[in-house]
Amino acid sequence: MKKFMMMVAMAFATLTASAQAEAGTVSLKPLVGITVANITDGNGDAKVGLAAGAELEYQMNETFALSVGALYSMQGSKAEAGKLNLDYINIPILANAYIAKGLAVKVGVQPAFKVSSKIKAGGVEVDVDKVNDNDIKSFDLSIPLGLSYEISDFVIDARYNWGVTKLMDGYDSKNSVFQFTVGYKFAL
Repeated sequence: MKKFMMMVAMAFATLTASAQAEAGTVSLKPLVGITVANITDGNGDAKVGLAAGAELEYQMNETFALSVGALYSMQGSKAEAGKLNLDYINIPILANAYIAKGLAVKVGVQPAFKVSSKIKAGGVEVDVDKVNDNDIKSFDLSIPLGLSYEISDFVIDARYNWGVTKLMDGYDSKNSVFQFTVGYKFAL
């Protein structure tokens, strides 16, 4: 039994030993996951959507890396009257501070560009920009804060994207998004 436990511990140690890239390396990380989004100052409930894309990461030294990515993100909110579906292409630009082997704290800025904005109610989906005088802005800015953990080359990432810009003129509503993804790092 002792030998078995020792073998399990050694196997786990080899998994985590390769979890962080060496200084000066660049990696590509395709990722996929979910968003749990809502609109601040609104009457809606959280809406679950898809997040998918890729990030490039440059490992500056053992404890610090910079990353930039492009992610398709389904956001918005839902209410009794229907769903507000806001789809964006997010461009996260992040500083990654590795506080332990494979464990990183992330912070940065995230410009986003609206792909579509639709309201779905009663089985009918309508483009918001075609029926509303107060168009939802085509640009959004948020501050992503999060943690990631790397095991072998797999990465589990959790972030909160704190909306900074207002969705429409005359309203205080902003995006509020939790994002959970899983990815795989490829060295370039």
